[in-house]
Amino acid sequence: MYDRIYPANLAELFRLAADRYGDSPAFMTRRGKQDWEPLSYRQLYETGLALATALIELGVEARENVGLFADNRKEWILADCAVQLCGAADVPRAADVTDAELTYIVNHARIRIAFIESDRLQKRLLALRDKLPDLQSVILLDEATEPADGVLKLTDLIKRGKDLREKGDREAEKRIEAIEPDDLFTLIYTSGTTGNPKGVMLTHANIVSQLKTIPVHIESSDRILSILPVWHIFERIFEILAISCGACTYYSNIRTLADDLKTVKPTFMGSAPRLWESLHQRILRTIAAAPRARRLLFQAAYSVSRNYHESTLLLNNRKLRMNSTDGRINGIDRNIHHLRRLLLSPLYRASDALVFRKIREGVGGKLKATVSGGGALPGEIDQFFNTIGIPVLEGYGLTETSPVLAVRILESTIIGTVGPPIPQTETRITDVETGEVIFPNPKLPHEGRGVRGEICVRGPQVMKGYYRDKESTEEVLQDGWFRTGDLGMVTFNDCLKILGRCKDTIVLSGGENLEPAPIEMLLSQSPLIDQCMVVGQDQKSIGVLIVPNLEGFQCEGFAADSLDELLENPEVEKRIETEIRERVSVANGFKPFELIRAFRLLSEPFQVGDELTRLFKLKRHVVDEKYKDLIESMFQ
Repeated sequence: MYDRIYPANLAELFRLAADRYGDSPAFMTRRGKQDWEPLSYRQLYETGLALATALIELGVEARENVGLFADNRKEWILADCAVQLCGAADVPRAADVTDAELTYIVNHARIRIAFIESDRLQKRLLALRDKLPDLQSVILLDEATEPADGVLKLTDLIKRGKDLREKGDREAEKRIEAIEPDDLFTLIYTSGTTGNPKGVMLTHANIVSQLKTIPVHIESSDRILSILPVWHIFERIFEILAISCGACTYYSNIRTLADDLKTVKPTFMGSAPRLWESLHQRILRTIAAAPRARRLLFQAAYSVSRNYHESTLLLNNRKLRMNSTDGRINGIDRNIHHLRRLLLSPLYRASDALVFRKIREGVGGKLKATVSGGGALPGEIDQFFNTIGIPVLEGYGLTETSPVLAVRILESTIIGTVGPPIPQTETRITDVETGEVIFPNPKLPHEGRGVRGEICVRGPQVMKGYYRDKESTEEVLQDGWFRTGDLGMVTFNDCLKILGRCKDTIVLSGGENLEPAPIEMLLSQSPLIDQCMVVGQDQKSIGVLIVPNLEGFQCEGFAADSLDELLENPEVEKRIETEIRERVSVANGFKPFELIRAFRLLSEPFQVGDELTRLFKLKRHVVDEKYKDLIESMFQ
């Protein structure tokens, strides 16, 4: 077992962490470029108790839903701690929640009391008060903002709670003792890629099971950089994991990330594929602009490192095995790889010292690992960072599964997979149409390994259900088995490989089914393509919407200061067409009906909160509606 705290519930976690880690910093908030304000484990718990006491006096009931609309910041974790300590469940969402989402969530979750982050959100919420009949009290987190009439201030509530506790109030402790494992810890509304968000009910038992089974090793000396939205369960579970291990979490954001990586020198962080895609493109652009000697040095160093790693993976049986013969080597080949590894060893160490160490310094130079989740990591990028010594451990899960179902670990990384299912997690691969079990199926060759189907799981991390939505719950939960809606297979390494979404499948008028994700992933790796989305449901062929990469074209000598200006150049369309034909071709393994027959260029990138979720997933229905006429023009 790892050196972690294993609490009975999440409220108890804060108390046990305060006892064990005391004045050690739990969280750091950025005040200046190299100035961080610490919040110790003892301060977190004691301040949380004070705020919980005030919330109870305010009328928060045990097992009540409390709104928490804010982004990553110290006050977020204080509010979250307080809600747990008074036996309630929080309903978190980012500060950029739309008015429609805000109205829906507050009313559907029957929220009476809500924390809000800023003056902007305060004004928006107050303007919606007539549409929020249940909402009674609003608490402002930002110290620098003056609360409007009737709005409470976080600091005032904390002070009130401290006064009550000095007079002997211990209601919060009674609430902690009364928490049951099946009580809600949080109610998270999904990002709404397919319409109204659903409220995912996660219990204390769900989250505690993750502490017991996630095989990622974190120590109290680790520095963790928090850049993903904390309201999302992927980032949140790693912050909870950090608390259980006594590590320190630094709150960062995309704007300050480059500086924070160099200042904090993190040893671990949760991340999304988009971060590594952007960093990969930046590195390649820097190399392309370097003098010829430096370009040749990088190419030679990368070739040495890739060959060295390939031999290492083969010798350690860590090569991706999609069928029974993949990755197997005979005695002669084994000797050849031993010899190649031995001969390349000094060159590999020199390459690492002269080339890759400098690249790693761009992410602080101390990163032991990062877990990438929230979307598929392109294979080329996965290979690249693991080759240059930045271990990217891809994981897999959903909000409905708390979230981790599978994750790679340093000692047994199989690039191209999301690793094996974590302990206590049962996995099935089922036929999408019939629901019949493909894996594990003793009647099929190799029990069904290497055969694609829908991933279904059962385990202690699976949600209680969707809040006030029995029909949707019954659609995905049957006999404890959760239908993920994801296509995948179990490889011959006994790891999960994700192949796309069942619901994303495009069905052409000829009856052919295809997955857009692999095509989009390949196109997005082009330095000339920033974003894209494949379309073509019920059409004879597929098309694609493309947002060109302005920087990529500028590096190729195109003079333009904006996408609008770039698209005035007719050569841009020709270059994009060439990229599409070269990448999505029969020669690259695509079937004829998967080839792109038409495309349209967009002058606006997809934006978070509009066409993208907070984890940069496409809201396909939003894009379909927004560009309906443009999409139709492709198929006329």
